[in-house]
Amino acid sequence: MLRSFLDYYRATILRQTEGLTAEQLATPLPPATMTLGGILKHLSWVENWWWVQVLQDGPELDWVGDGFADDPDWEWHSAKDDDWQLLVSRYQASIAVADEALDRVLASPEGLDTLARRARHGRHASVRWILVHLIEEYARHAGHADLIREAVDGATDL
Repeated sequence: MLRSFLDYYRATILRQTEGLTAEQLATPLPPATMTLGGILKHLSWVENWWWVQVLQDGPELDWVGDGFADDPDWEWHSAKDDDWQLLVSRYQASIAVADEALDRVLASPEGLDTLARRARHGRHASVRWILVHLIEEYARHAGHADLIREAVDGATDL
């Protein structure tokens, strides 16, 4: 059930960005600076952060480079320079890697109770906690995406 909710929100975010121009993907809903392209790039990074870096103590995404060294909101700000196909391909690749990690963990005896290798705020999160956290993260950004998409082109039934 947790995985189904996560997959639902993953698809929702992708639907909210479909068919838009680069300019529309980079359009914020003032006074906020958040954009649909930024949401997509941020969630690509978030997938890697939790499923690769935290759960497995793995590496940063190769396309991040030194981005965060200069700007802690790098993924949000740099998305304006990326076209939809690039954002989507990176998003789908991050999800594929995340799903592989989740499949491996769920096949283990510990399953949802498996603890992350990397501590976050002094604690090692369980896979169950990570799933619930990501559902919350996606739900929040799906709400943002609804508002931004409506402001960009009037779409309300995606």
